[in-house]
Amino acid sequence: MTSLFGKCSRLFRFLAEAFVWELFIPSSRGILVVLAGIPVILAAFALGLGWMGFWLYSGFVAAASIVDLASLPSRRQIRVARSIPARIEQGRPFEVGIEVSFSGRMPVSVQAADDLPLEFRPHGVMKAQVNGRQPLAFRYITEASARGNYMLRHIYIRCSGNLGLWERQVRLQENLTLRVYPDLSGVRGIMASMQHSLVLDGERIKVREQSGLDFHYIREYSPDDDPRAINWIASARTGRPMANVRQPERGKTVTLLIDCGRLMGMELDGQVKLDRAIEAALSLAAVALRQGDQVAMLAFSGEVLAYVPPGRTAAYLQDILEAVYPLKSEPSESNYSLALDYLLHVQRKRSMIVLFSDMENYLFEDELAPYLVKLRRNHALLLLSLEDPVVTAWTRAGTANLARAYMRTAAQTARLERKRFVGHMGSRGIPVLDVPAGQLALAAVNQYLEQRSRGLI
Repeated sequence: MTSLFGKCSRLFRFLAEAFVWELFIPSSRGILVVLAGIPVILAAFALGLGWMGFWLYSGFVAAASIVDLASLPSRRQIRVARSIPARIEQGRPFEVGIEVSFSGRMPVSVQAADDLPLEFRPHGVMKAQVNGRQPLAFRYITEASARGNYMLRHIYIRCSGNLGLWERQVRLQENLTLRVYPDLSGVRGIMASMQHSLVLDGERIKVREQSGLDFHYIREYSPDDDPRAINWIASARTGRPMANVRQPERGKTVTLLIDCGRLMGMELDGQVKLDRAIEAALSLAAVALRQGDQVAMLAFSGEVLAYVPPGRTAAYLQDILEAVYPLKSEPSESNYSLALDYLLHVQRKRSMIVLFSDMENYLFEDELAPYLVKLRRNHALLLLSLEDPVVTAWTRAGTANLARAYMRTAAQTARLERKRFVGHMGSRGIPVLDVPAGQLALAAVNQYLEQRSRGLI
């Protein structure tokens, strides 16, 4: 019985798809032509012609339909191809090209539509007229709202002939895999502006690399420089104050821990927290690699999802990017002890461990704080979290009624708990940054450069 039902089900699915995507369908013009025959037939009956008017008009419609159907291309005469850019980034518009060619010689009107996933901005139906075998080139603009791998499977084509009474609708297979990477505009901005100082999103990164033991170069003295850095020989030779610039020792290790647990899937300012964390992690990785340090990456939720061992070349950022772009927020809770145990097992060298997670996990994960205090003995730690704008807004809300007063009190309590945790961990030498979403990358880079210049890594 089950086998028979399965065979019937496959048969019905085949017939349904054939009816929708393989057969001819009447166009709006064809329907109007049929409806226009009603008054003609009624007039024929009124003039005493009887059924002769019906058969004459039906024969005319049938002959016109045969001529129109003969002008339509068959499925085998239609060829499609799709082209996309080499790199696609989340939230960035990109152009997709579709080329449609016909082996027939009759002119046809063509409508085309692409099979876009729900995460992509839809596009309208594209229309054009083709004469003979000249190929058509369609272009449309779309963008992806989420990272990851996506498959474009079909291209839908609808053709109408010279008379436009009938249309042929076909669904052609054209599989193409799309890789949607995180938005790298922040990373490019940092790499383009890394000279003596950094500028990110219109804000200057405060830390300038001045301390250290290794001599770097000589430049003109500025009022913010340490007077002990003045190079008197160079100053006498040039006639103006010159200062030595020293840099910390290169070759340190920065390990990025990205939490992909349940709370990181919450939306914040139009973007999920995990996307913000990944973009900030990539910005920090770009700066660390530019500074000559090694960068490693570990992504986890209830289990370890991805690990990239330490590397130091500038091209190594691509390896990290390939590992993080398909990451999604998992429905499970984050297992910090598993992730940190795995990290200590595969990476024993001292490093700066930067954890991108959520403050709620920091507050209510009982095993996390003791584990971090233990790690602090051999590693430099930095905890990053995104500030909750709803809590911040409610702390400033008015108290016009009892409900609003209660909400403000609850928001202030939550904010005090976050500040208390930040102060508690700071007293143990573990900095915790709870910053707005737009400042996460800026705060991470600033803190890294500060710890590096102070020789804490």
